[in-house]
Amino acid sequence: MREPLDSEALHEALVTSGSPWTGVDVHPTLGSTNAEAARLAEPWRVVVADHQLAGRGRLGRSWETPAHTSVTLSVLLPAPDDGRGWMPLVTGLAVLRGIEEVTGLRAGLKWPNDVLLPSDDDRKVCGVLCELQPTGVVVGLGINVDQGREELPVETATSLRLAGAPGVSRERLVEAVLRHLAALHADLVRGGADRVDAQAAYRSSCLTVGREVDLHAADGTVSRVTATGIDATGRLVVSSRGQEYAVAAGDVVHAKVAPGG
Repeated sequence: MREPLDSEALHEALVTSGSPWTGVDVHPTLGSTNAEAARLAEPWRVVVADHQLAGRGRLGRSWETPAHTSVTLSVLLPAPDDGRGWMPLVTGLAVLRGIEEVTGLRAGLKWPNDVLLPSDDDRKVCGVLCELQPTGVVVGLGINVDQGREELPVETATSLRLAGAPGVSRERLVEAVLRHLAALHADLVRGGADRVDAQAAYRSSCLTVGREVDLHAADGTVSRVTATGIDATGRLVVSSRGQEYAVAAGDVVHAKVAPGG
């Protein structure tokens, strides 16, 4: 039985002494949580949609999530000095930690903004979209929780249920992800060793590094390259024909590993 989100439970879990979250707006239906968070322009206020009609992704993509099946939320956070390029990356890391904590499933990260589940052939369970605003950066994320295969938009997507974790409490998942996001955002803001530790944690969970990938550039060209690392600004470092260079944006598709390879 798919139940609507419990707004009171979310408020009690998030808006507590010592927590940075100032409020939680739970919408039964909403076009885009990112658009609503940008409109409110209130840092640390959480916007959640139980049924998102026009979710926004990278490169202008949009999608609709079936009611009561997902976690779709956005928050406006202060933009960390010299750390903006890391916001989508550490958001993915926060989702990974939340999923592993709540479900016990192992998760991995695909640069720059996807969370994958190895238990379902590295299919995508979450995407992240960060948009810079005059008052900070809107961080949006969508986690597939209870969808069946036929309810997902593409064959390469999955849900927590399909990957082996049925009956996940979406309220618990929201609380866990946002707790980890607040901590990682604080690491970026403090800088120094804390920022270095957060970056190292991302790199250790990034399934892209060390793999051959097809890099889709904004101009439509596709290059087969080897991902060798993540630089200090969050760019993907790749190697091709003996040349190494950093990529700030673009779609990455992991090349399939041959059986036994």
